[in-house]
Amino acid sequence: MAGAALLTGCSDGEDSSSGGARGASSVSAAQRITARAARDSNGLLDRYEAALAAHPFLAARLGPLRDEVARHAKAFGAAARPSAPASPSPSPSPSPSKPPAAPPSAKDTVKALAAAERDIAGRRASDLVDAPAELARLLASVAAAGAGHAYLLTED
Repeated sequence: MAGAALLTGCSDGEDSSSGGARGASSVSAAQRITARAARDSNGLLDRYEAALAAHPFLAARLGPLRDEVARHAKAFGAAARPSAPASPSPSPSPSPSKPPAAPPSAKDTVKALAAAERDIAGRRASDLVDAPAELARLLASVAAAGAGHAYLLTED
């Protein structure tokens, strides 16, 4: 919920589409940044789903975070996904494009998710410099939510 509230951000009324030649480079930068943010969110979503498949008893802890990551992916233009099934069926063979399987221990799985959340939040914060105003606000909000997720995942 906090992430959704942050997504609205504060608006200074600045139009990210203005700026002449700089506007043209902003569009390509914005497209590049948005595409990477969507890929990162989808990859993180895959990690949450693998964690839930390997450790279904973590659903109460991970489910809300997974759902928020799905909303982040959608905010960056990724196709919406349904909520994770209660008992997902294992995939017949791992795909090279899929993230690695969740670690065997639930504790290591949660640590890996926290590290992934921190890593992605850091990349999004780095992208703020090159992003147009509206995208920068979205990146900042989602990066803050990711940092919050990492904190929640490391809390006992």
